[in-house]
Amino acid sequence: MASDGGSSSLQLPCVFSPKSRQYLALCAQDGRLRVWNTDSKTLHQEYVPSAHLSATCTCIAWGPCRTLKEGPQRKKRKSEAVQAEERADLLAMGTAAGSVLIYSTVKGALHCTLDGGHTGGVNCVQWHPKDSLLYSGSDDTNIIEWDLQSGKTRSVWKADRAAITGLCVSPDGKLLLSAAYVIKLWNLETKEIYRKFTGHSTAVTTLCFATTRPPDGNGLYFLSGAAHDRLLSVWQVRDDGRDKNSVVSFTLTDEPQHINLIPSNSKNEAVRLAVVCKDGQLHLFEHFLNGPCKKPLSPSCTVQLSDTKDSPAPIPLLAAALATETRTVMLAYGNHLQPVMERAELNTSERHICLTRDVFTNLSLSTETNVSKVKTPFSAKSKVLVPGLPGHQAPKGSSQASEKRKKDIDTKEMSIAERLGEIDLATGSSDKGAPKSTASLQTDNFAVLLVQGLESNDANILNKVFQTRKEIVIKKTVARIPLSAVLPLVEEITKRLQGHPFSAKLMVQWLKAVITHHTSYLASLPDLVTQLGVLYHMSENRVKLLPKLTKLHGKLFLLTTQMATNTSSSAVMDVDHAAKLVYEEGKCLPVFLLSVVLNPSAWDSDGKPQNIVTLLTGTESSQCR
Repeated sequence: MASDGGSSSLQLPCVFSPKSRQYLALCAQDGRLRVWNTDSKTLHQEYVPSAHLSATCTCIAWGPCRTLKEGPQRKKRKSEAVQAEERADLLAMGTAAGSVLIYSTVKGALHCTLDGGHTGGVNCVQWHPKDSLLYSGSDDTNIIEWDLQSGKTRSVWKADRAAITGLCVSPDGKLLLSAAYVIKLWNLETKEIYRKFTGHSTAVTTLCFATTRPPDGNGLYFLSGAAHDRLLSVWQVRDDGRDKNSVVSFTLTDEPQHINLIPSNSKNEAVRLAVVCKDGQLHLFEHFLNGPCKKPLSPSCTVQLSDTKDSPAPIPLLAAALATETRTVMLAYGNHLQPVMERAELNTSERHICLTRDVFTNLSLSTETNVSKVKTPFSAKSKVLVPGLPGHQAPKGSSQASEKRKKDIDTKEMSIAERLGEIDLATGSSDKGAPKSTASLQTDNFAVLLVQGLESNDANILNKVFQTRKEIVIKKTVARIPLSAVLPLVEEITKRLQGHPFSAKLMVQWLKAVITHHTSYLASLPDLVTQLGVLYHMSENRVKLLPKLTKLHGKLFLLTTQMATNTSSSAVMDVDHAAKLVYEEGKCLPVFLLSVVLNPSAWDSDGKPQNIVTLLTGTESSQCR
């Protein structure tokens, strides 16, 4: 039986149904749960978050297949009874508000709500394989055992000092694995720690048992994966307690995003493992777990998808599920809003396989199908979440919009563009006399808009985000974006740095914030040089030109200063250096002054003395007689 690993709260959940793989359940950026039929490749059901859901979905787990009781009916055949037993029905969804929702795919409605237990967001949920029990781990560091028959908590205990990010129940239902930074194995009867496993430096996001419990007790294996870690570690639970280190490691190209495996029931049966990484690649492993292996194991086969364009672009894989046949794998790829499902036959003897698919053709075919049978439960007090990061709550709309929504529920739903238009991007006025704005732009809105702009390549959204000049807003926005958006943000910054110098000046602040907050993630990328090559060479060339530009700036400054000095000096009038009055030493000064006064030209027609300069100028030099 294949078992699916849990997904981290920072990732968008995407899980195939057990056994038949008939359904694919996922939550997209718009906060809605969609269940797709893998056989008909159409949308089977859609659950719109209503008043029961106050935050987006963070994790998903399918319940064990069960026999459905739908009242007295005609006697069914054995084949029909077997199909009814293998049908998946219940789906557990953890939310960022701390509640757990149980959704029924048969009823097409919410089965029950488990709330009042967690005070933080739910990061992982896990079903008990035999009893009607459900386990959930949260940011409040607690594990809750839920009784699904009564809908109440059966047991609550503190599992770690940090947030619980992974859970997994053993195949026999007696042991429970929990993970934060340390992996703990619990006895479900006594709720006591049975073993502790340390070895991961970051939060463990993936836990899954790889074997069933054999009679000797030393053949129980499980695997774990951590955030920003490109290794899957396999641990052995031994009765003698000599299980401090991992026994096997599987190498990956990126952090594991989705895991599916078929466990082995004996030493002679190999474990088959399918891992989808964040870079969109699928890695297949097959290994006999019969003891420690010092050398890390490489995948036996790596699968990539690309489109059919002249310059092929990679298509990211979302999830994968192994079938009983060795070469058959169920694939889900594309995007979470409109995924493409395919049952592919792979030649696992080849180490690398590249499949080319025309995603746009498949999307157009899926869009043309009739989806009128989709069940969308809506209550009178429904609330539509704005697309964005997990845990982001929608801002309160106007009363007129809410009343219109209540009156006309069956009308056409708003598109993503219309929802973005309702977000108030106006900031408060800085003037004292101006009225205060009722809704200001929050920092988390910047992060939401930035992620949406990068995913849709919408220039208008990106311009609204990048126009801010506040350094603290830039730092907080970059710190809150998911890791999957870091590389697209760096590529957008690189493209804008090559444009107008004014835009480049603003982009330098964003680039500084990205390098400050996400250096560890960028350093862990295997192809960092290839992805950041353009930015590196552009920075190197500009740094080399800086001394030359500085010298040129200095020379131009000297030339302009000299020209300004010459212009100002030429504007000064020439001074007449000829003497207007000469006085010779030794001459008689009174006689000289008397001659000046008696000069007829020194007086005007009215008998008033003229200007002294004119008087002195018109007088020739006199000598004493």
